[in-house]
Order: sequence, then structure tokens, then C-alpha cells
Amino acid sequence: MIHPALHRYIESLRQSPPPHPSTMTLDERRTHYREATRAWWPEPHPVEVRDLSIDLVDRRLAARLYVPTDDEGRALIVYFHGGSFVVGDLDSHDGLCRRLASDARVRLLAVDYRRAPENPFPAAIDDAVDVVRYLAAHRGDVAQHDAALVVMGDSAGATIATVAASLIGREVGLAAQVLLYPTLGPEMLTDSAHVYATGYGIELDHLRYDYGLYLAGQVDHTDPRVSPLMNEDLTGAPPAIIVVAQCDPLRDEAVAYAGLLEHFDVPVTLLEAEGMVHGFIRLGGTIPQALAIVDDVAEHLHRRIAERA
Repeated sequence: MIHPALHRYIESLRQSPPPHPSTMTLDERRTHYREATRAWWPEPHPVEVRDLSIDLVDRRLAARLYVPTDDEGRALIVYFHGGSFVVGDLDSHDGLCRRLASDARVRLLAVDYRRAPENPFPAAIDDAVDVVRYLAAHRGDVAQHDAALVVMGDSAGATIATVAASLIGREVGLAAQVLLYPTLGPEMLTDSAHVYATGYGIELDHLRYDYGLYLAGQVDHTDPRVSPLMNEDLTGAPPAIIVVAQCDPLRDEAVAYAGLLEHFDVPVTLLEAEGMVHGFIRLGGTIPQALAIVDDVAEHLHRRIAERA
């Protein structure tokens, strides 16, 4: 059952359904997403913000560093924004990143990874892996030299964080992975995908369309970089905080991934947001019940970092 705080939001989506992405240009989609997302955070949280770039071997990625006023210096969150692998950017998630950094009391670095269709799979994955490796070696450039590294993301960004954690989590000693309602593969055949396929904050046929842009002909959906649920060994992966929304078509696959991690003895904290829909984290600047969950996630992460220290 939808949380009462979301009734107006969901009703507006159902009365004016979003157009199919194939009917809009990329610029139109990205502008609409950015403006809609930023509208939900009308009063950005006051933190220090620095725009910078990360110079990799063959490319440069834009990034944005958030430094809270009470930065404890214990960790650096590396954040990957959502947006169906196609839309979303540093500006669309600015309000959320400000709040997360402030709540967790640690620095957060949001990464502007390459998006589809201009840069299809595995470009975003490569960016995440290379950025995390770079920061593991140069974290003193943006945080304390001994700060714990955490990867975090929402929706498609959570997928990117998931894959990076599984590929190099042990190598670089990631302290945690925080996954906010990730999409874990293009199949989407679970019970929740059937029940909540349309009218609940995300349209599955739209996500399937974007998976087509993202994968660009990649037909091997058993590749764990595409479908993390196909991982055969997650031993030693970093502890996970996984957030699911009760009324999200992607809920069941995220719960299944939590179970897969636990199968390999990875500590998992699974948080279910009752009555919430996919993307609810983005509404936190306006809907108090969504903001309370943002704050709860940050507090869980803060405790995890403190326990590690």
C-alpha cells in the first residue's frame, strides 16, 4: 500500500504519465529529469561544495566534492547517481548528496560517469572501477589519507556501485557498499516487477528501453557486470546496506541480492521503506517521510564507519 505522503505524487504521475523515452530527444529527457529532480530539493543543505575533475589514464571525469561542516574525516563516500544509465548528472542529485554528506558526517564525492547511449556498457562500469582504484591510491587529494572508502548509488547508480564493489571491493579494501533500490539486470521477471510495473514511480517498459541503449547489443545477460545476481562468488565483498521500497518493481531482485551476499557471508543490512516507491530518495527535500529514510540510511552508514574505526 502506498504511503499516504506519496498519494499526491503518485496520482499526478497517473494523471499525466511520463512520455515514452523514445518520443523525446536525449537533451529533452536529461533537462526534464534534472529540473524535476532538483525541484524536489528546493532548499539545498548547507555544506561546502567543490567542483573538480578526476584525471584517469585516458579520460577526465567531472566530480563534485561535498564537505559537511562537522566532517569527522573517517570516510569518503564515492557516489554514483541514478537515471536509468541515460539521464541524471551532478546537478540532478546535488540536493540529495548534500544531505547524505551532512547526515553521515563524512565527505562525499559524486562522480559524473559516462552515460549511454553515447558511451554504452561497459563505459560506466569502467569509470566506476577506475575512479575507485584512483581514489584508493590518491584519497589524500580529497579526504584524509586513511579515510575508509565507501561506494554508494541510487537506482542505476546503485547497480554501478554494486558491480564496482564486486569487482574490486577486496582489492581496494572498500569499507561498505550502500545500494539504494538497485536494478540488477535487464530481465525483471520477479513478482514485484509484475505487480508494480506501471504507475509506481518507474515504468518498467521505459527502463527496458534504456537497458537497450545502455547494453547496445550486449546479449549476454549472464555477465555479472550486467546482472549482478549472476555472480558466482561474492566472498569478501564489502558489507552492504541495501535499501528497498515496498512498492517498487525492483524490490524483489534487491532482496534476492541481499540474500546472495549473505550466502557468501557478507554482512548485510536490509532496510525496507514501507509504502515507498522507486525513486523516493529523490523526494526527500520535500516529503518529510522520505527525508526520514534518507537520514536513517546515513545514520546506518555512520555507525558502520564508526564500528570499523
